[in-house]
Order: sequence, then C-alpha cells, then structure tokens
Amino acid sequence: MTSSRMTARVAGVLFITATAASLISTSLLNPILGKSAYLGDVSANQDQVIAGALFLLVGAFASAGIAISLYPILRRHNPGLALGAVGFRIMEAVLYAGGVVGVLLLVTLSQDFVKAGAPASSYFQTLGSQLLAVRDETNLVGILAFYLGAFLYYCVFLRSGIIPRWLSGWGVVGVILGAVAGLFVVFRVITTLSTVQVLLNIPIGVNEIVLAVWLIVRGFDASADAPRSAQQIGRLDRGESH
Repeated sequence: MTSSRMTARVAGVLFITATAASLISTSLLNPILGKSAYLGDVSANQDQVIAGALFLLVGAFASAGIAISLYPILRRHNPGLALGAVGFRIMEAVLYAGGVVGVLLLVTLSQDFVKAGAPASSYFQTLGSQLLAVRDETNLVGILAFYLGAFLYYCVFLRSGIIPRWLSGWGVVGVILGAVAGLFVVFRVITTLSTVQVLLNIPIGVNEIVLAVWLIVRGFDASADAPRSAQQIGRLDRGESH
C-alpha cells in the first residue's frame, strides 16, 4: 500500500471519528444541559456528562488529525492553503478542548450545588450559566474555525482534482452554507441548534461522510496526485505558479 493510499484511509477514518464523536457528545450532553434544572441533573447523571465531554475531546483530536494527516498530500498542490487548514483545525480542537473544561467544571459545580442542599440562591445558577456560556461560545468559535479550515482544504481538492470535483465543489458550497449559519448564530439572528442552523449544516455534514467513504474506498486520484519535485514545491511555497 502506498503512503498516499494510507493517508487517504487515515483521513477517512478520522472524518468518521470526528463526526461520530460529535454526534454522540451532543446526544449525551444536550438532554441534560438543555434543562432549566440542569445543575441537579448534571450531578445525578455525572457519568453521562463526563462521557459526553470525553467524546467531545475525542472529536477535537480527530478534527485536528484530519488536516494534519492531509497536509503531506495537500502540500504538494498548495503549501500555503494546506498549512492554513492545519492551523485553523488545530485552533478548532483547542477551542473544543476549552468547551470540555467548561463541562467538567460544571460537574464540580453541580456536586457543590447538591451538597449545599440545592439552595435557591442565584450564586450557583449564575456561575453555572457562565460555564454553559463558555462551553457554547468556545464551541461556536470552534465551528467557525472548522469552516475556515475545511474551506481551505476543499479549495485545494477542487483545484488539484485529487478527489472528484463534484465532491470537492459540494464541500465548498456546504462549508459556505454552514459558515452563514454560524454567523447568523454569532449575530443572534438564529439560536444554536435551531432548525435553520441544522438545515444549513446538513450539506457539509453529509458531504464529509461521503468524502470519508470515498477516501477509504477509492483514495486520491493517482494521476492528479503525482509527486512534485522539490523545486516545484519551493516555487509553490513562494507563491509562484510557474
């Protein structure tokens, strides 16, 4: 098996891992954190909450791993965009990790809340709301970093032809739609996980699963992914096209 083929399979597995971990994390956390009495529920279901946080962390590592694994291939075609994709997806992972810290701190707060006899005082509720805000805002900025990183490597895919252009074009459109949804949330036009946001993210969500399967089964187009000489890569690094 060639290194290019192995890279494609690793990237495909990471795409699936990141998507699955994110969906599992959401299904574990949102039913609890979305309730008005979430502090008591977090304490009563702390194992579920911690598991949700760990799946979010797995998704964060997988997200960074996608761009890192693709970098040796994408660098042959556009080193600048390839490096930018790595940078934004690492930023995404760091922000998701920040959200994980917020969730774990919420578990500690909920335990103190229960030990204090679930007081009606606003102290615990205020602090809990702040931790939830940390989780939500870091996740939102992380998603925006994902859109930027994904846009860069889909542009390389589209220009190089190492995957079918219908698939990379679909990815570019899907990323743009998702980014629009993210900006709508930032400017409070819609709320997080609203119907509009979910619908606008369906194209990129489905695309990444199709891309993952394609990379695992078919890999990169060998003719389009012909290795470049060191001199050619050097010219690309300097932004020269000829």
